[in-house]
Amino acid sequence: MELIQMKYFLAVAREESISKAADFLYITQPSLTRQIQKMEKEVGQPLFVRGKKMRLTEAGQLLRRRAEEILSLYEKTERELICPQASLGGDVYIGGGETRAMQFLLNAAQKMRAQYPNIKLHIHSGDIADVCEHIDKGLLDFGLVIEPADLSRYESLRLPYHEVWGLLMPKDRPLAAKKSISPQDLRGVPLIQSRHSLLRSNVTEWYRSVAEELNVVATYNLIYNAALMAEAGIGCVLSIDGLVNTTGESKLCFCPLSPPVTAHVDVIWKKYQLFSQAAQIFLQFLREEVAAP
Repeated sequence: MELIQMKYFLAVAREESISKAADFLYITQPSLTRQIQKMEKEVGQPLFVRGKKMRLTEAGQLLRRRAEEILSLYEKTERELICPQASLGGDVYIGGGETRAMQFLLNAAQKMRAQYPNIKLHIHSGDIADVCEHIDKGLLDFGLVIEPADLSRYESLRLPYHEVWGLLMPKDRPLAAKKSISPQDLRGVPLIQSRHSLLRSNVTEWYRSVAEELNVVATYNLIYNAALMAEAGIGCVLSIDGLVNTTGESKLCFCPLSPPVTAHVDVIWKKYQLFSQAAQIFLQFLREEVAAP
């Protein structure tokens, strides 16, 4: 099986369509169909279930994982042979909201810079709408997004980490004495809610039974100003854990929701993104960081 065949196969797997993949690859549909059929003959079983969309079979899913690994290793080896590590430079642009999952990206960046010290990192902070807009416009290479997020428009890599939702509030609030917060506890409480979670989300599903009784007095997109509103007594903040200091002399405390509400975190990038060398290298280090035990 040749590398070019793997690239053809991955294009069809991503697009779920022979015609769309052929347009992207600048080859004819019959030629691409023959290449896929040749691969299936080589492996001795179907790689796709034909229908309105081209769906991967179990064998196809396995080949997709292996093809991505092989191509990634090939590109990494090619870069190392062609360009001396010390001289290779460039810029990597990353956007994301406030989440501790950013540490995965920074760990990958630190290891990357140890080998490629001339690659620079640029971080843009913003909510999911802002990050996606910047990616769509080509201003960012990667975005870090918290569930709920529409991943269908992007390539994505799920991080082995999840956020925990709860209530951030002044320590003198009656609810601060509780070990966890139930939906019923929010009745009559002035709430400050993330704009990102106002639409259908894990949080809105959690409080659905009392949704009509909630009193949302303010919204936010980044937690810093929301925390200031909580300190000022404007309301209690529905937020994820670990972003605001609640220890020592802090006026605030955090109490998790019950039943627990968690959210996945994904790294996204444009489909068929033509990455710079620096961005390609960063993605390789990020994949290795995510796969590490």
